[in-house]
Amino acid sequence: MTDKTNTTNRTYKTNNLIPPHGGYKNLEAYKMAVIIYDATLAFCNRYMTYKTNKSYRTYDQMVQAARSGKQNIAEASLASATSKKTELKLIGVSRASFQELLEDLEDFLRQKGLHLWRKDSTEAQTVRRLAYNPNKSYMTYKPYIENKNPEIAANTLICLIHQASFLLDQLLRRLEKDFLEKGGFTERLYQKRKEKRDDRTNKTYETYKTKENY
Repeated sequence: MTDKTNTTNRTYKTNNLIPPHGGYKNLEAYKMAVIIYDATLAFCNRYMTYKTNKSYRTYDQMVQAARSGKQNIAEASLASATSKKTELKLIGVSRASFQELLEDLEDFLRQKGLHLWRKDSTEAQTVRRLAYNPNKSYMTYKPYIENKNPEIAANTLICLIHQASFLLDQLLRRLEKDFLEKGGFTERLYQKRKEKRDDRTNKTYETYKTKENY
């Protein structure tokens, strides 16, 4: 993966059948997904337990949605070696999982009569700027996520999800473009076989010409 291109693969030569893959931990979308997963777990432990929300099911669904968002980025990166279609599909699943989590958080705010921050609000902008911290981790957002005010905690998570979704949307567009321009494993396999056939044909022809000259 490279952060500059937001792809799940490193740059590879078109003549490689199995291109370099993996490296997802260096991807900004994955880094953000890890923070969201940790933050969701902390948020649910504080605000979505039976004592506070009377619903273990919602707790589980939110944590699993956050985990799915993270894990599918990793799986997509590993699958990219042999299936660009699978890679695209898994990144799409990751994007959908974060959308599901976003809906749960917005429901939480609405049902408790809490305020949803506007994107351009001072509070939202303060949280969003933290993403530019080169060494950001869950600890960067901990004072907001573990805040005693549930409105701050939920809105912080919402800001993180919007940022991760933006990165995933960019990644999907890049992957779609690469797939259309370079093809996937099937196309590389066909090209490799064609090169082998052409090579054998050329060698046979050269042998024939050599014998003919004698």
